[in-house]
Amino acid sequence: MEQNPNTPPAPDTPQPQQPLAPYPQPVPAPPQEAQRPTRIAAVGDIHVRETDKGKWVDFFRAASDQADVLLLCGDLTDHGYAREAEILADEMRACTIPVVCVLGNHDHDKNEQDQIRKCLIKDNVHFLDGDAVVIRNVGFTGVKGFGGGFDHHMLSMFGETSNKAFVQEAVDEALKLEAGLSRLDTEYPDVKKIALLHYSPIRATVEGEPEAIHPFLGCSRLAEPLNRQNVLACFHGHAHIGTLEGATSHGVKVFNVAKPILQKAGFAMPFFLFDV
Repeated sequence: MEQNPNTPPAPDTPQPQQPLAPYPQPVPAPPQEAQRPTRIAAVGDIHVRETDKGKWVDFFRAASDQADVLLLCGDLTDHGYAREAEILADEMRACTIPVVCVLGNHDHDKNEQDQIRKCLIKDNVHFLDGDAVVIRNVGFTGVKGFGGGFDHHMLSMFGETSNKAFVQEAVDEALKLEAGLSRLDTEYPDVKKIALLHYSPIRATVEGEPEAIHPFLGCSRLAEPLNRQNVLACFHGHAHIGTLEGATSHGVKVFNVAKPILQKAGFAMPFFLFDV
């Protein structure tokens, strides 16, 4: 469902934090809520800076009040510095619901992605990179993804070694996504599956960006696991002036939840709400 742009945020109380489990672990709903849908809040490209102290508290409180799970679709930091992630970690103390994250290209820019993850991982914060987590009745799998182009214009494994390496990166990301989805099928065959990316798996949600840069915004190889594994919906960011909603060739819903797109659409708080 789409967020009501006039819904006001409400404060909440932080929960205690414990070490993260490395394997998919079901996070059950309270018994009285087990039958209601799981509401997901999703956003990408929040680009937190060192000067953002205090800026995101209301955002995390509002997400906690309105949703059961928060998805962060990459580019959590603006320049890829761990010290930016430290600011984000402080802001996320206001978040009292599970958070599921993938990293984006900005988070890799200074080669501090491992430190960024360490700064942010808590009991209720799950980073995905080909692995999975189950929360309530929903299984989440995620990868960063990569570029390579779409449909008949997708780059092929041909030519110089550097070009082949570019293509291989997208292939590897798609394989990791497939592995995570397959693991959910094996270990939790009854859950509904949601995929989390930074790069787009389809052309439709990057439309609006200059066509010349489409190959750097995503890749159709990422759509293949979504189609094969019966994914309910996929969320991504990266394309700041793309399109909010699209679908794969098999009808899997895809949402570009980059923060600038949600702001342009008039959301009171920059997260998209979706019921599973």
